[in-house]
Amino acid sequence: MHKKWLLAIVLVSVIAVVALVGCGPGNTVLGEIENLDVSTQQEGIWVSGQGKVLAEPDIAILRLGIEAQDTSVAEAKEQADEAMDGVQTALEKNGVSDKDIQTQYFSIYRVTRWDRDDEEEVTIGYRVTNMVTAKIRDIDKAGSIIDAVAEAGGDYTRIDDISFTVDDPSDYYKEARKKAMAEAKAKAEQLADLAGVTLGKPTFVSEGIQSPVIQRSAVMFDEAIPAPPMEVGASISPGELEITLTVQVVYAIK
Repeated sequence: MHKKWLLAIVLVSVIAVVALVGCGPGNTVLGEIENLDVSTQQEGIWVSGQGKVLAEPDIAILRLGIEAQDTSVAEAKEQADEAMDGVQTALEKNGVSDKDIQTQYFSIYRVTRWDRDDEEEVTIGYRVTNMVTAKIRDIDKAGSIIDAVAEAGGDYTRIDDISFTVDDPSDYYKEARKKAMAEAKAKAEQLADLAGVTLGKPTFVSEGIQSPVIQRSAVMFDEAIPAPPMEVGASISPGELEITLTVQVVYAIK
């Protein structure tokens, strides 16, 4: 009789253990741990690097044009066309080719004023605007070209700004890329040392988007200040450009 009770207690204990192991989400707690998926976890050392290189501009881009206003569209357009022909001729005579002159903006705008007596809008004329960009490949001639354009277009001349860039920045980007990768590696080595791990090889490298390198400067004419003689030439200083490139690198941990 005593042996039968002992056998019954052992059987109940076994059933209880089996029930405990089989309960809970995912069947077993041990099963959850064994089947844990770590493939989605970020591994390695993630760093970014930046490389900067100074470059001397070799291209000047001049944004200029004409603006004429008269009582009729025909009169305003005729004045604008004549002035623009003079401007383009001056550009070509100073070494700017046709392919480097591009129209950016053209408009014919009705100019109005408010008549307080009749309480209505009255047309007083029409304004024609024609703006182009001229790529100056001989950057030393930028000042004299501005003077020539101002003289050719006369009072109709409008010059918005001048910008400077590098015609082929690929060599500068190569140098900036080297510096960016060197900075990224130095960061990763320091992080690995601080974490007490051994740095492995790069497993992922991404370069930031390259944008055109342009440095803009305003060119303005003040009517209150007499313009300098044309033979003096406008004072234009291109300075230097800073070309920047960034990379993101992921290093494995050995």
